[in-house]
Amino acid sequence: MKKIFCTTILSILLLVLGGCEKFLDTKPQDFLSNSNYFKTEDHLNSFLNGVYDVLGSTRLYGSQLLILQNTQADEGFYFGALPVGLETYSFTEGYNLLENFWGTLYNGVLRANVLLANVNNNEAIDQRFRDRIRGEALFLRAYYYFMLVQNFENVPLILEPTKDAETIDIPASSAKDIYEKILADMKEAEALVDPIQTIGNAGRVSKSAVRGILARVCLHMSGKPVGADKYEEARFWAKQVIDDASAGHELNNDYRDIFIRYARDEYDLKESIWEVEFWGNNSDGRLEAGYVGSFLGIRNQSTINGIGYSFGRISVTANLYRSYSIYDLRRDWNIAPFTYNTTTGAKVPAVIFPTPAQQYLRSSAKYRREYEVVKPQSTQPTPINFPLLRFADVLLMYAEADAHINGGVPTAQSIDYVNQVRRRGYGKFLNGKGNVSESIKEINVINGGSGYNTGSKISIVNGGGVSATATLTVVNGVIKSVIITNPGEKYTTLPTITFSGSGSGAVLTPVLTQIEDADLELEQTSNKDSFMKALQEERSRELCFEALRRHDLIRWGILLKNMKIILGQMNSELPNITYQNASFLNITDKHVVYPVPLREFQLNRALEQHPLWR
Repeated sequence: MKKIFCTTILSILLLVLGGCEKFLDTKPQDFLSNSNYFKTEDHLNSFLNGVYDVLGSTRLYGSQLLILQNTQADEGFYFGALPVGLETYSFTEGYNLLENFWGTLYNGVLRANVLLANVNNNEAIDQRFRDRIRGEALFLRAYYYFMLVQNFENVPLILEPTKDAETIDIPASSAKDIYEKILADMKEAEALVDPIQTIGNAGRVSKSAVRGILARVCLHMSGKPVGADKYEEARFWAKQVIDDASAGHELNNDYRDIFIRYARDEYDLKESIWEVEFWGNNSDGRLEAGYVGSFLGIRNQSTINGIGYSFGRISVTANLYRSYSIYDLRRDWNIAPFTYNTTTGAKVPAVIFPTPAQQYLRSSAKYRREYEVVKPQSTQPTPINFPLLRFADVLLMYAEADAHINGGVPTAQSIDYVNQVRRRGYGKFLNGKGNVSESIKEINVINGGSGYNTGSKISIVNGGGVSATATLTVVNGVIKSVIITNPGEKYTTLPTITFSGSGSGAVLTPVLTQIEDADLELEQTSNKDSFMKALQEERSRELCFEALRRHDLIRWGILLKNMKIILGQMNSELPNITYQNASFLNITDKHVVYPVPLREFQLNRALEQHPLWR
């Protein structure tokens, strides 16, 4: 498949930007000359690839951000002893990963600034082509600033290439001013970039990507700490994505297939609107791999099973596990339903009904190396892409914005959008939208029969479905009840119950779920508080481990509250707490924002530390 990233960045790009690991470094030794570059379409495209390349840096979505943004919320925790670090809210202003994060984001900003300053050097290049390049660069710069303002709040707003030492001392702009510039740049970009169907992949910025991220930006701007009312705009931009018939965005019928496609490097333009692209195994010249699936994946320390090695750095909280219904297929995709034997590499099914303590032992499982197509597999680098924006998120953002506009009470349209996400999660579309696709809801005992014992078993067959399993509760030879251990999926008609082992005479009648069983309940939509709670939980079930939860909790003003709830659960449910509760134990009020890295004060004397960190 066509990849937008080059395996090497042009030497001119390295000359100009290779020293930009720091935010405002000393005077660069070399700068682009208008007379010798940016003269052809290839020049512009190559430089733009360099602006994109920052997204896949190991200091952002290639590695570091996968851990940081997915262990600093209520969904997961770092698996392994880690005494200090961002992962456990145990760090200072001088922590090197904090400096790397800041510096890498500004590296992206400065690359975009250079391109924007030179994109129109040669007016002989087609105007539409230059406009498209400008639009993508504007959006990427705005996106890097969005990440900066989300994490650091007040930061310097640099909009021109930095050429001399006189520009080093630049004070921070307010978060509100930065957000306003982000909105302005993204809106300008929306008119310049191509539709997603024209581009043909989700790695480049499209109109759909700009509109969806605009909705996200407006929601974050509306929440804490800025508190500007941008809900109308958020709803508008989300609706632009939803109603764009030419783009044709819709939910993938199978939630699992979204992430299988990321591993296989297959685009799903209807569902996956924007993603960070990775490729290869960092050998044989294929150097665009990341660590999705190896750092953020199912723990697998065997190299003989052909599945792909994984550190499995993140385990899930019991709170996330319990938030899913047994009928929700997302649970056993997002949270590992098995482990790997470290000697043989064989899959070992997890406990069907785990105790509270056992629920903390499960890995995050959304990104699975077993579906990779690049061979040979590397121990660490993987070709799995990482989602930045999915259509399900757009539907949920619309519902949230719409509810705020209507005093917190959702409209029928908003409820429908949330229910679409839930129905997909419950497997209601697996046979195609509009077709029956149900699970086993219960199995009623019509006649308990006689002579049954612990060796008596049942099988659930036919009905067009698969995977349903159940166990019997037998008292004095009589079947008293049936416990569903796996409700299965894709059933179109009632299945048949067959028996094996001892006993006779029992009559068991299965009952299928209905499509409405996946929907929000009436009490969840009746008032502002209940709907917002339902929506917050739904975003976690759908979007967990996509590096969104921490900032969602911050804008809702409940990060510290939720983390302390998890701490209380851990303290009561885990017999021997070691590293598991570190992030939940260490977090304080100041951790809703990162401090300005200490190194930056040596480079920019006009900077001031965030008030929460003084």
